[in-house]
Amino acid sequence: MNDRFLSSQMLEEEQNLEGSLRPQRLAEYIGQERMKESLRVCIEAATRRSESLDHAIFYGPPGLGKTTIAHVIAREMGGNIRSTSGLVLAHAGDLAAILANLQERDVLFIDEIHRLPPAVEEALYPAMEDFQIDLVIGQGPSVRTMKLDLPPFTLIGATTKAGSLTSPLRERFGLVYRLDFYSPEDLQTIIIRSAGLLGVPIDTEAATEIAKRSRGTPRIANRLIKRARDFAEVKAQGLITQQVAQDALAWLGVDQAGFDEMDRKILLTIIEKFKGGPVGIEAVAAAVQEEKATLEDVYEPFLIQSGFLDRTARGRQATTRALEYFGKLNNLFSTGHQDQ
Repeated sequence: MNDRFLSSQMLEEEQNLEGSLRPQRLAEYIGQERMKESLRVCIEAATRRSESLDHAIFYGPPGLGKTTIAHVIAREMGGNIRSTSGLVLAHAGDLAAILANLQERDVLFIDEIHRLPPAVEEALYPAMEDFQIDLVIGQGPSVRTMKLDLPPFTLIGATTKAGSLTSPLRERFGLVYRLDFYSPEDLQTIIIRSAGLLGVPIDTEAATEIAKRSRGTPRIANRLIKRARDFAEVKAQGLITQQVAQDALAWLGVDQAGFDEMDRKILLTIIEKFKGGPVGIEAVAAAVQEEKATLEDVYEPFLIQSGFLDRTARGRQATTRALEYFGKLNNLFSTGHQDQ
């Protein structure tokens, strides 16, 4: 019982620490410059008109800041944020209970919004368009419906699968943004900022080293800086130098390309077991013992973006860059592999 309590307490502390590293205002948000400039104009215009911000949706791989930007928007608009998930809203009544408690200029954030059940999604339409929701009162022959007026609010949706959104839902968002992977320079800035908030001394070369291995993702960068802090406290008197960063990353199993054990397993499975591909995603998932959706949503975007994996009509295929990285280029080409 005590172990369970301590584990729960440690998880809560870790979550609170992660929340403290998130930017609080738009001016503190690093990267995604085009998105920020667009939001800055739209927020200022809505504020001048004393209106709520138009509904917005953010899509892209996990860890790029979709939840963070929702909280930033709520603060910029002077409202509160209510957060939920498409998996949690099982019934239209669940949505109605949340909407009924919103105040003017509040933000309703729905993560993985593409997972909303059809009945909940349909109940959301009048709330988005007319700030009204239909309530069902009574049962049996005496059942009736009534419309409940809602204060002007902003719905912010986040999804890792924009293609899974239905057209009626997607078309009701006035602001649509795709979040891209971050440059090493932006990640370096994020790491230095996070180290400052954590009270950890770090030099520029160390921040650069961690940034290069953060897979273009702020969430991973913050995770690595927290683990590097732990390593430095035990092994290096708390100071993170480039050598300490390299040693910490090696301890974590993060290599020069930012690959962890699963990244390497995926690529080496395609190269060694399937002769470089092409191979279907189902076969890869079975071979590495991971869910297909996890491969598609978590691992593949970075591997494709960084040029180590191709997604072709015939399946997944390791690129020449991947073959060179693992020293398999000559072996594969001698057996007839052709990179596409």
